[in-house]
Amino acid sequence: MRIARVIGSVVATKKDRTLEGAKLLLTQPVDRDGRPMGATQLAVDAVGAGVGELVLLVLEGRAAGAALGRRAAPVDAALVGIVDPNGLVD
Repeated sequence: MRIARVIGSVVATKKDRTLEGAKLLLTQPVDRDGRPMGATQLAVDAVGAGVGELVLLVLEGRAAGAALGRRAAPVDAALVGIVDPNGLVD
């Protein structure tokens, strides 16, 4: 799992039928200080996150699909939590 910031949404005119109704978001992994690190990641939203929010990102395909309740879906990454920035501690 990683912490990331939602930086945008993605609209797909065609999706695998197992992903119909799923919201796709573009995320940027961040370090513990909130600085961007690494490549952006497309993820399926399981928690109703919005642009600008810190989120918990699962990058394992099987775990990501399970978090969405869509085990058969072709998913590499899923948002499984919204991070309270006030709750982060050193």
